[in-house]
Amino acid sequence: MSYSLTWDLDSIFPGGSSSKELKARMDTLKEEISKYQTCLRKWEVGNTDQKEQLKEIITLQSDIYNGLTQCSSYINALLSADTSDNTAKVLLGSLNDLFPGIQLGDTLLKKKLTEISDSEWSLFIEQHALEEIAFRLSELRTEGQRLLSEKEEDIINTLSLNGLIAWSSHYDTIVSTVSISHTEKDGTVVQLSAGQAFNRMTSDPDAAVRQELFDKWEAVWCEKAPLLADTLNHLDGFRLSDYQLHGIDDFLSEPLIYNRMSEKTLQTMWQVITENKQHFINYLTRKAQLFGKEKMDWQDQDAPIILGDLEEKTFSFDEAAAFILENFEKFSPKMETFAKEAFQKSWIEAEDRLGKRPGGYCTELPETQESRIFMTFGGSINEVATLAHELGHAFHSSVMWDLPTLNRDYAMNVAETASTFAELIVADASLKTAKTKEEKINLLDAKLQNANAMFMNIHARFIFEKSYYQARKEGLLTEEQITELMLSAQKESYQESLNQYHPHFWASKLHFFIDDIPFYNFPYTFGYLFSMGIYAIAQQSNGDFEDKYIDLLRDTASMSSEELAQKHLQVDLTKPDFWQHAVDLVIADINEFLTLTEDYL
Repeated sequence: MSYSLTWDLDSIFPGGSSSKELKARMDTLKEEISKYQTCLRKWEVGNTDQKEQLKEIITLQSDIYNGLTQCSSYINALLSADTSDNTAKVLLGSLNDLFPGIQLGDTLLKKKLTEISDSEWSLFIEQHALEEIAFRLSELRTEGQRLLSEKEEDIINTLSLNGLIAWSSHYDTIVSTVSISHTEKDGTVVQLSAGQAFNRMTSDPDAAVRQELFDKWEAVWCEKAPLLADTLNHLDGFRLSDYQLHGIDDFLSEPLIYNRMSEKTLQTMWQVITENKQHFINYLTRKAQLFGKEKMDWQDQDAPIILGDLEEKTFSFDEAAAFILENFEKFSPKMETFAKEAFQKSWIEAEDRLGKRPGGYCTELPETQESRIFMTFGGSINEVATLAHELGHAFHSSVMWDLPTLNRDYAMNVAETASTFAELIVADASLKTAKTKEEKINLLDAKLQNANAMFMNIHARFIFEKSYYQARKEGLLTEEQITELMLSAQKESYQESLNQYHPHFWASKLHFFIDDIPFYNFPYTFGYLFSMGIYAIAQQSNGDFEDKYIDLLRDTASMSSEELAQKHLQVDLTKPDFWQHAVDLVIADINEFLTLTEDYL
């Protein structure tokens, strides 16, 4: 079967950034937002028909958010595939202009819910029409208790258009100008985009190429650092000012609330990881030794290990699709059927070309109940895993389309559940295909690269962001200060086990510049370990895994992380046992890697 390397966006809105249908939908959204606010102002809490009024309000809210997400996903897809699409940039600005209106409506809703007394609330949400969304309504009511006045919230949300949101968009503009020159072995000089340069820097089998590109990579982000330091300072400065206005002193409280998890759970997770760091240092040191070095260099962490006469396996896009489908089916026929639909309907943008954004993502299209996946596919096993990862995200969304919109609003930490699970399927399936010891080492290393990122790299990001926010509360930081915080965080996380670090990582990483989700790091590690627990259960199941797995995914927006784990896995996330068990599964892989590579030193 042959699949397209470029996605179909015309089935969403035909005509690209000149789409009349897109403009019409955005115009309709303005009308819906106005109606939403009017209905909320007319709602008199305590009336006999208050339940029916609230049902109408929630329906309107759902229609608006589905429409905003549909339009936002489409416009961002245009910009991801072509960073020079200036018309799309203007469209995104116009769409962002609509958000203060819906946010004002949400403020009114949350404030209205707080007018219902505690004694009446339980009875109110137990009514049949509201019971399904009771958890989310209670969340909204709690949020309402933390809000400022309607007018004050509207001012903050309006100012964020040219504050928080604008600075985040400014980062994208800067990244679109990044270009790195590289001379191929045949003497051809090519210009690499940020995404292409990153892929080559981390995956090229030639250590000299990796080092050359890393040096150029560091240099280009160092050059952009003054602009990016301004961007980060003002983006997070706005966020901290917002927190201060709301009486929030702890900058971690909002990320934890958003991820529906307790600080104790977060602390326990990092504590267990820190106590097991030596295993990962052993893995990195052994890998460095296989490269003829004493210590690992930053850019070599994800480099392939090629021993003996091994020719590293590469995949065409069609071969990657076939491999993923075959192995999804072994765990869940529904996953395989869904993924096949995604390939057949061209939901995936995978072409390796200039002009694309770096990285990969999956985005929802709730009005058509579809997803779109963005990445740059180069044929490595890591990119096959990335493709599976994003398909996992899309599958997660697909099993929730019939739920109320409020019950589909899952947080980032559990959002990584299905994606990481899908990635684990591909990693283990790849290992089973190994025909020689050298090939097994290569594939085992590819699997461990992901674990290393979760426990070392992402931990460094978390440490950096904590230090940065703490310092930013006292005032602006220079680019040198930010860079030093990044270097210090990497040394702490890797326990000074590397030979070469990436001081300007903060500048190159989009996640630090995202406007809507702060601390875009620890949820990845949570999701990875949470998925490890689910994956272990799947391997031991007796044919009843698929339905239980889907039931868990459907609950991801309807309870706290701790409640989700207790209900579906019967584990306590605030205790180290669950986390240690998951880490032990990775340690077993490390031990096997160390044993297999002993003869190659």
